[in-house]
Amino acid sequence: MAKPVSIEVWNPNGKYRVVSTKSMPGTRWINLLIEQDCRVEICTQKKTILSVEDIIALIGDKCDGVIGQLTEDWGEALFSALRRAGGTAFSNMAVGYNNVDINAASKYGVAVGNTPGVLTETTAELAASLSLAAARRIVEADGFMRAGLYDGWLPHLYVGNLLKGQTVGVIGAGRIGSAYARMMIEGFKMNLIYYDLYQATRLEKFITAYAEFLKANGEKPVTWKRAASMEEVLREADVISLHPVLDKTTYHLINKESLAIMKKEAILVNCSRGPVVDEVALVEHLRENPMFRVGLDVFEDEPYMKPGLADMKNAIVVPHIASASKWTREGMATLAALNVLGKIKGYPVWYDPNRVEPFLNENVPPPAASPSIVNSKTLGLPISKL
Repeated sequence: MAKPVSIEVWNPNGKYRVVSTKSMPGTRWINLLIEQDCRVEICTQKKTILSVEDIIALIGDKCDGVIGQLTEDWGEALFSALRRAGGTAFSNMAVGYNNVDINAASKYGVAVGNTPGVLTETTAELAASLSLAAARRIVEADGFMRAGLYDGWLPHLYVGNLLKGQTVGVIGAGRIGSAYARMMIEGFKMNLIYYDLYQATRLEKFITAYAEFLKANGEKPVTWKRAASMEEVLREADVISLHPVLDKTTYHLINKESLAIMKKEAILVNCSRGPVVDEVALVEHLRENPMFRVGLDVFEDEPYMKPGLADMKNAIVVPHIASASKWTREGMATLAALNVLGKIKGYPVWYDPNRVEPFLNENVPPPAASPSIVNSKTLGLPISKL
């Protein structure tokens, strides 16, 4: 059985043993656990992704809770090992939990936490950054300069697309998709077309009010439209950002057929989940349509890219950094720790997992609640009325 190379221990005499499979940003999450009599053990093994065997060794014979990562395979083997060690709490340091078998966790009575509510603006900002970088070919131009190839201004040198007045398409207008849409509309005066199973009423009201503001100041007002189908967005939008959940209905949502619907000079951005895009079809489309551009933060077989993608100059690829702002990552660590702590201490579950500000305010103690437990109903956990 594999064993971690090294463990960093905080508060060795603590009553409760909480394990983190990775070192996480900031120290507030550690301090909050220590203050509640937790012994905190952080795995410092020089290994990007821990195996199931590594984590079982880390759990050991006595463990009250674990903070894990979205790259780990949390299924039957790990939840049974955690339960045997006396543990009833696990939290992903992520809003997504596709790596977690919720049924297995519930079977063993383990509460599963996640960290929504803290990633919205950060993720939307990266999607907007990729949209702008792709439109203006910034990464290509940067490489050109660094290679020493620039010898003077030319009329056709790295000509890209103007965003102002174009149409931005959003597939999945939830919290992140709506935040992205607002940034693109208010920042670049783009028009919106979106597709979602539910009406984005607040977003529509925002755009309507902004359009009135522009009109009152003598500028052309922006417009919005809720599309009847995803295909309508693909046909009409100049920039398309993907923000759906990942399930059976959205796997390879973007494939050879859907790519063919899009404009030849369209821009596609994905900061949601890698398998939403068929990467093999995308590479072929990029190769055949050099003016089509893409910005990707997530990948189908992460951490790997499909063959040929890295060679495409019309692709911008970044290593899953949508949530990588200091405030957000430290907040995610705090929320994950408080999910585990809340279950250990018998606290109720917070009434709204997207309203996390009280947990992130460093000037006051956090509420006596678990910020977000995804299987709380199955486990019959009480809900906070605060």
